[in-house]
Amino acid sequence: MKNSNQVKFILIIVLFLIVVVVGLIFTRNLGKSSKEINTENSKSTLAKVLKQINVKEVEKSKGTVEFNENNLEEELPDIEKYPLSVEGKGDINIEIFSSPEKAGTGTDGWLCDVAEEFNKSNYQIDGKSISVSIRSVASGLAVDYIVSGKYIPNAITPSNELWGEMIKSKKIDIEMVDDNLVSNQAGIIFEKKAYDEFVKKYGEMSLDKVVEATVNDGLAMGYTNPYASSTGLNFLVSTLSKFDQENLLSTKAVQGFQSFQANVPFVSYTTMQMREAVSTGSLDAFILEYQTYANDADLTRNYVFTPFGVKHNNPIYSLGTLSSEQQGVLDEFTKFAKSEKNQKLASDYGFNQNLDYDNNQKYDGSTLYSAQKIWKEEKDSGKPIICVFVSDISGSMAGVPINELRKSLINGSQYINSNNYIGLVSFNNDVYKNLDIEKFDINQRSYFNGAIENLSASGGTATYDALLVALDMVLNKKEEIPDAKTMIILLSDGKQNRGNSLSTATNILENLDVPVYTIGYGDEAEKDVLSKISSINEAASLTADSDDVVYTLKNLFNSNL
Repeated sequence: MKNSNQVKFILIIVLFLIVVVVGLIFTRNLGKSSKEINTENSKSTLAKVLKQINVKEVEKSKGTVEFNENNLEEELPDIEKYPLSVEGKGDINIEIFSSPEKAGTGTDGWLCDVAEEFNKSNYQIDGKSISVSIRSVASGLAVDYIVSGKYIPNAITPSNELWGEMIKSKKIDIEMVDDNLVSNQAGIIFEKKAYDEFVKKYGEMSLDKVVEATVNDGLAMGYTNPYASSTGLNFLVSTLSKFDQENLLSTKAVQGFQSFQANVPFVSYTTMQMREAVSTGSLDAFILEYQTYANDADLTRNYVFTPFGVKHNNPIYSLGTLSSEQQGVLDEFTKFAKSEKNQKLASDYGFNQNLDYDNNQKYDGSTLYSAQKIWKEEKDSGKPIICVFVSDISGSMAGVPINELRKSLINGSQYINSNNYIGLVSFNNDVYKNLDIEKFDINQRSYFNGAIENLSASGGTATYDALLVALDMVLNKKEEIPDAKTMIILLSDGKQNRGNSLSTATNILENLDVPVYTIGYGDEAEKDVLSKISSINEAASLTADSDDVVYTLKNLFNSNL
């Protein structure tokens, strides 16, 4: 009888424990959002996966940190990186830099179509045939070529006058030939339902109201890098002017901009990155030129365009001292482009739309350069960034790729703000922790450069093992600095043949909100793989060849670090 009672007692205890355990399992997620549950599950999975990864610690060594002024001319790639869209063959030929939205193909090829027709028209000056060549170069990049002296065409037609003023401020010989070659407009894009709700709440849709909503209600506004993008630069100065119309460089304007930036999730490196973020709900609104909006059926069907800022009137300027014949070609071509027939073609391509909007605000070039500098310093609104670089040192990176990786990281690191926190991981068959995450002061810069200089390529490729190790480093540092933004930058040729799979990394990364920017090295970089990695949390995937790798990283660091 006594033994029977003991057995019953033990069974009751066991049953009680089973009930408690089952209860804990089924109630542990009560009160938690699905996002919180997914985050916890991903962290748990990450912890299990990390136990299977062998991480080797690398002894730190210092490298040289140079404080020489950055040489823009050396950073820029050879101009042939951007081949001519139209090549003129006339006895007298001039070259024109054009912003891409009018010097590409299809509905983005208006200026190219006009130039081809002009070159076929047998125009002559003093019995000599004349022609134009068109080179598609983004406006910010075009200004860098010109002000650095690396390459100066005969003329330029950027998207708006802001870039012309910046060139003028550098004492470059530039003269406006026409202030409105073809009309376009920057605008804010809102999904239609969200637009209606916004207008109901704020009374109207305007840039001022969008800035107000971002500051006060956390509206997630997306825009592009104002160092490179015409629409991004326009948005920057328009936002600063919202806080102080008289002086967009004032303390009042800067403090207002800080309050705005505090609620901006990230500045997009590309328009594509920005649009993907909107489609997944990470951004509520973004900026775009009207001509691009008008030619996208999905956008016109589902989104509303609201103009802002200075007009994008695509002025055309002469550069340097043109001969009378060259000036004659430029004048003749400008007149040809502005003919009724060619302006009708522009309208067919989405330009010259009457948006019933005007803004006569003018900005001088030195103010615009200062505004860019303010943006670089204040874009993170006092919040540091935690970033781990993940460098591929496998055998496929040997030779030119690893040399370019070392060169680009050391040179590009000059553009990383010193208040950010930087670490380094490398990988081949194994994963190496080269540098723990620390504030990027002079000491950490020296260790960073030393670690980069010591990288050498050999062995296999455990890409996703390294990504997960970097992710763990970032998350641990984030616990120390809760308000910091986080990111990982993967530098690789995209090949992988060791360790965990892309699907394993994806399942973990997608719930932890750490974007992974990818830089593809080598002519055979597997761009699709790198693009998939970046798309997990709406980062950008870039290809950096040996001609422009430093300039590519510079722009990435300017917009993100």
